[in-house]
Amino acid sequence: MALKRTPLYQWHVDHGAHMVEFAGFEMPLYYNSIKEEHLNVREGAGLFDISHMGELLIYGPEAFDFLQYATTNDVGRLKRGQAQYTLLLNEAGGIIDDAILYKLDDDRFMLVVNAANTEKDFNWLNHLAKGFNVDIEDVSDQMALIAIQGPRAQAILSKLSETDLFQIPYYHFVVGAISGFPNVIISNTGYTGSGGFELYMAPGYAKYIWEELLHEGKDEGLVPVGLGARDTLRLEMGYRLYGNDMDESTSPLEAGLNWVVHYDKDFVGREALLKQKEEGFTRRLRGFVVEDRLIPRKGYEIVDREGTPVGTVTSGGFGYSINKVIGMGYIDRAALKNKSDLFLKARNRTAQIKLSKLPFYKDSPFVKNK
Repeated sequence: MALKRTPLYQWHVDHGAHMVEFAGFEMPLYYNSIKEEHLNVREGAGLFDISHMGELLIYGPEAFDFLQYATTNDVGRLKRGQAQYTLLLNEAGGIIDDAILYKLDDDRFMLVVNAANTEKDFNWLNHLAKGFNVDIEDVSDQMALIAIQGPRAQAILSKLSETDLFQIPYYHFVVGAISGFPNVIISNTGYTGSGGFELYMAPGYAKYIWEELLHEGKDEGLVPVGLGARDTLRLEMGYRLYGNDMDESTSPLEAGLNWVVHYDKDFVGREALLKQKEEGFTRRLRGFVVEDRLIPRKGYEIVDREGTPVGTVTSGGFGYSINKVIGMGYIDRAALKNKSDLFLKARNRTAQIKLSKLPFYKDSPFVKNK
């Protein structure tokens, strides 16, 4: 099957991006180096093409009731112009996907899902929607998505917008114009931990807005950034990646995402989670720092001092902002009691690991109680 391309594909190719397959799309992994792009976002600003993400429009008289049932977070807390992080679960409490839910109006919402899961999520929601007066529409092909992230992102984007970006709180959005292009959703959200905005727009606007941002941000140090740095940035923040750190075989309790589950409402998977809470669960996703330069990769074993497997790595890499090798993985809760006796095993090499609270990157403006 031919890979999909975003509206910015040709721009990436023309500007020397190293292209790779990701979630069925041809996407830029990096332009110059992952390290440089990573640090540029932390210290200045970076521009990401994330148009591969899926957007599902959910609307109708019972859209609210339906979403309260289909997602774990409390939709009742959302006001118009606000977004929330949430989960879709199966009946067994396994995570079908994690997503951002936007409240466009009282009976109109947009659910932004992971690219690889768009079709699966669409089918699942339609299955759940039987009996609800609600419509679900996949509008992914009608949208492009650009993220501008970093401490200089707000100043750069302000040059192209009459909207007062300083009046958009975290996880809120407005609909406004960028570079004269109307009806752009300007969302104070991101996947880096360094602040910034995500811009949802008609595909035909993408190239113009992308180039205008780079032009206006040149003196501010704005650079295009690929998926490589996006991954290392999110890892430093302990942000989970679907398909690595969670999937349908893991629950929010195991993944450390119970904070987006509201048990005082009925939702798909609730009974399974309550049972798991009562009976207990045997593993937990934890962050760790590797004591030497052995890079943890998905699937590597975590073992105890005797070499007995007690866990599995789900994500890992080098944290350029903190100059440490870091990772996340599921570890048996019994083994977590012996925190100093855990090791990463890769083929014939082992390295001691030290458990770490998330996020690894403590200088983010989004770390509470720093």
